[in-house]
Amino acid sequence: MTRTLIICTSVSHGNTRRVAEAMAEVLGAKVVEPDQVELAELGDYDLIGFGSGIFNRRFHPDLLRFVSALPGAHGSAFVFATSGLPGVRFEPLLRALQDKGFKTAGTFSCRAFDTWAPFKPVGGIRKGRPDRSDLQAARQFAEGLRGR
Repeated sequence: MTRTLIICTSVSHGNTRRVAEAMAEVLGAKVVEPDQVELAELGDYDLIGFGSGIFNRRFHPDLLRFVSALPGAHGSAFVFATSGLPGVRFEPLLRALQDKGFKTAGTFSCRAFDTWAPFKPVGGIRKGRPDRSDLQAARQFAEGLRGR
């Protein structure tokens, strides 16, 4: 059985955490914040997920700092994100993980409730997201990871 860890930063509305937990149900994974991970324990996992909400078109700085501090690694990684707007740019985080020695197993994103500055005056965008269908899509993505 593949041992899986999901590392996620979910700070605004808990959107990314809900997606991570849906994936974790399928993968039998533990979900943690970057500051809850002992770097030495990463070698115990075959598959590691890295995710956050998107802030100013980037992954959360806490997640990026964590990845930057990683020692060389082995195994597979997947990346996921929640965002109020389309067009998640996975490449910078994927490249950083590949530079650390990870093989990429896939990416996932879905829309999520967003109250970033320009949307705050109107009460935010994507209210109610991620919804049931988004979480089901996250589970299906995780099923695909489990099948690899």
